[in-house]
Amino acid sequence: MLISTNTPNAPAAIGPYSQAIRFQNFLFTSGQIPLDPATGEVTGADITTQADRVLRNLGAILEANGIGFDNVIKTTCFLADMKDFAAFNQVYAQYFVNNKPARSCVAVRELPKGVLCEVEAIAAVE
Repeated sequence: MLISTNTPNAPAAIGPYSQAIRFQNFLFTSGQIPLDPATGEVTGADITTQADRVLRNLGAILEANGIGFDNVIKTTCFLADMKDFAAFNQVYAQYFVNNKPARSCVAVRELPKGVLCEVEAIAAVE
């Protein structure tokens, strides 16, 4: 059985998808971009501010499923510019303190709404 996540503490989907889908003991999140959940507007103009908002959004989805960053198994990170890699990592490391999940990080040509980063995750649900 598939269970869809819908929490007001993370941005609503801007297309035909769910914030996350739980299947058995796994949670698959949709990519999170730096949207303020209250307004739906992009937060910040620099990678540090945007990465922080992205990870707070991801954290809200994890929390809505009764888990946290320690449950994340794998992330995929998308950057609009690989020059932001070091600054992105500094913010990312603040959220993954105890658990260092497997990760892919790629530069892409463009992200929705012209944002600088996006992160999706797979997590274990206990």
